[in-house]
Amino acid sequence: MFDEYDDLLTVTELSEALKIGKTQCYHLLSAGTIKAYKYGRVWKIPKANLISHIHSMSQEVL
Repeated sequence: MFDEYDDLLTVTELSEALKIGKTQCYHLLSAGTIKAYKYGRVWKIPKANLISHIHSMSQEVL
């Protein structure tokens, strides 16, 4: 899953992976819904945290 991405994703890559807009990505990140960190002004999202978020969301649906 998401093999084409590096271990750290950018907001643009997160947006592509989730197929949502960048504004929504920033909202998820700043709310802590997807665990990430800022390096200066740039968000860095560990791929493992993205996968964890997707799994947790799919559990809520079931």
